[in-house]
Amino acid sequence: MTIEAALRARIARTSDRAALRRQRLVFDAGHGGVWTVDLRRGEARLSKGRARGAAATIFADAATMTSVLEGRLAGVQAFLEGRLFLRGNIALALELDDLLPPATRDPRAPRCHRIVADGLQSFYLEAGQRGAPPVVLLHGLGATGASFLPTLWDLSRDHHVFAVDLPGFGESDKPVRPLHPAYFAKWLVALLDAVAVDRAHLIGNSMGGRIALEVGLRSPGRVDRLVLLAPSLAWRRYRAAVGLVRLLRPELGALPLPILHRLVLRSLRSIFAHPERVPVAAMSAAADEFVRVFATPRGRIAFFHAAREIYLEDPHGATGFWDRLPSLTPPAYFVFGGRDWLVPRSFVRHVRDALPAAECDVFPDCGHVPQFEEPERTHTRVREWFRT
Repeated sequence: MTIEAALRARIARTSDRAALRRQRLVFDAGHGGVWTVDLRRGEARLSKGRARGAAATIFADAATMTSVLEGRLAGVQAFLEGRLFLRGNIALALELDDLLPPATRDPRAPRCHRIVADGLQSFYLEAGQRGAPPVVLLHGLGATGASFLPTLWDLSRDHHVFAVDLPGFGESDKPVRPLHPAYFAKWLVALLDAVAVDRAHLIGNSMGGRIALEVGLRSPGRVDRLVLLAPSLAWRRYRAAVGLVRLLRPELGALPLPILHRLVLRSLRSIFAHPERVPVAAMSAAADEFVRVFATPRGRIAFFHAAREIYLEDPHGATGFWDRLPSLTPPAYFVFGGRDWLVPRSFVRHVRDALPAAECDVFPDCGHVPQFEEPERTHTRVREWFRT
């Protein structure tokens, strides 16, 4: 089947969900040709060539593009293998199988959902078989659920996996309010209720790790096991700017603040010990997602609210993180990167003091995002932890 024939077959199966979207996607197969799909009024229209104003562009060689369009190869697998590239709105590209369904679909390929949790429209990816052990993936500051695509793809073989966009990020609503761990924890419990999941394993990276811990502290009955990948924990030092940060208002983010893709890309590369380990497609797509969300006033305000709460969290006292941590009851597994400049490995000793029963690992030659930089090692250890 040709690429054009595969696209026409997909368009013939346009789902009812497409009626809610007004978007343009470009499929670029290089020498194999370029096509544009327009979604409008519940219909999909195909045209030859590249139209302007595309929300998302999908790049692949002709053979890969055809395999993905026919459903013989999951787009996420091709993306993680560096055979397919995405630019623009990665969430829209991930929704392609929902809007223009393939004839067959790998159960590990993510399905996109929008539901109301705690009064907010909330976006999440779902993969794997319902009835399998549930796992919820919680991303870090400035990221989205797509930052866990390697974990979603690996665990969905035998788990029911949810990768969420936290409030304020990605496709979820962006409330103008303080975004602290307690708020996120309350929202996550509401989301578990909305998807009819009683208990789940929680895996969090960076800010998502701190949120997972908060759910374990506040609602331990909803948590099986915790995996904390370079979790952002309350600062014990470098707190001289607390007074100044309290005075700064995140709502100033409503003012225009242009940001360049290349600068975001440079910042992203800096959080990996070896950025060359991460597929170029994944790095560019992550930068696109950040720029897209940060370009909106509410996206900027949410980012600054969440960053502010991370820095201002009290380390000690009645509500202090480190004094509360010993009361954590769900089993916890911590992973720190030996070359992570955001969450230093020195936190290991503080975690061991507070939680002697917790398991801690340091990946010596890893940065801040183990699931992308060392996916095989990370997922092997996660599976071992779940089986313990």
